[in-house]
Amino acid sequence: MPPSSAIKDNAMIWLIIWTANNVGVTLLNKSAFKLVDFKYPYFLSFVHMACNSVGSQLVFRSIAADNRRLRSDVTANPGIFQRLLGKIARKELDQKGKKMIWAFSVIFSLNIAIGNVSLRHVSVNFNQVMRSLVPALTIVMGLALGKVISAKRQISVIPVIIGVAMACFGDMSYTPAGFFYTVCCILLASLKVVSSGEMLTGSLKLHPVDLLGHMAPLALVQCLLLSFVTGEVAEIAARWDVDLSPSVSYWPMSVVLLSGICSFSLNISSLMANKLTSPLTLCIAANVKQVLMIAVSTMIFNVDITPLNGAGIFVVLLGSGRYSYVSVMEKMSSTAAGVDLGSPIKQSMNNNSSHNDGSGCDSGVDEEEQVELLEQETKEDR
Repeated sequence: MPPSSAIKDNAMIWLIIWTANNVGVTLLNKSAFKLVDFKYPYFLSFVHMACNSVGSQLVFRSIAADNRRLRSDVTANPGIFQRLLGKIARKELDQKGKKMIWAFSVIFSLNIAIGNVSLRHVSVNFNQVMRSLVPALTIVMGLALGKVISAKRQISVIPVIIGVAMACFGDMSYTPAGFFYTVCCILLASLKVVSSGEMLTGSLKLHPVDLLGHMAPLALVQCLLLSFVTGEVAEIAARWDVDLSPSVSYWPMSVVLLSGICSFSLNISSLMANKLTSPLTLCIAANVKQVLMIAVSTMIFNVDITPLNGAGIFVVLLGSGRYSYVSVMEKMSSTAAGVDLGSPIKQSMNNNSSHNDGSGCDSGVDEEEQVELLEQETKEDR
């Protein structure tokens, strides 16, 4: 087996790459704010969207070139992106579709930008613990929309809520402004989970990379406008010749650019992990990632954790694991019975950024997004 094929079909390799990207994006974002003094979350989000926009266009161009070559020579080998991601057909959007993409891009860009603003004001630990409330808020939104959500799934989020309260009691490296931004972040993350499902499995049924290609350029412009309005661009320009220019120090912009590249890499690796593993495996991996994120950030950024905070983090991790297990088991049983439980999210693949967008608040895989994979694959097979 050629080395490329071995990598392509090795689920463990892609899970490791996905986990490393997940942890790396958040730590790089926090490093940009704390270690290299690049305290411009909206401009950082602009860089992320620029990397995702350029990366998605490279994927489309590569696949288009492959298709032309394969039409003239059926024995030719496809390019690297088509070997990894399979065939991706771009969809032409009507006026309604364009409006839906524009509305989603606003939610998407705000989710990334506010997530990065949150990371500027709070510790990674606090950010990750608060993010565990996303499933609970998603359930609330689903109930508000008239969806049927089982009592077992609703009860399973209670330990997460209790654990978050324990973890946030006392000082855990956050400010009142940081708390406000983090709450906004998880609200936007929950809204993004619900709306992204409509993009992927609703009337549009876009491939995740196609959605990224349509949405990233719009989010790029929106993040840049936010950066202008808040004065970030002017401050970066004033500091450029002093300490931000690569000719003065290559560290600040290297960290920023690497963070953006990793955010796109995270999207690709999440697609491959989704393709080669089961939803349950991904949910377990997401919880392992959360443990790694907290452990590594505690060591790197010297975060003080009280016994009560530590116990709260432990309860959150156990509760998140329990919620993931309940969600996946319910989805597997409903799929086997051909019954739709009416979950608030309809998503076939994780879309980070992409949805694994690289934001501080939403840089990981949402368990709610992952458990929908099994149901959607079954629907597509029917």
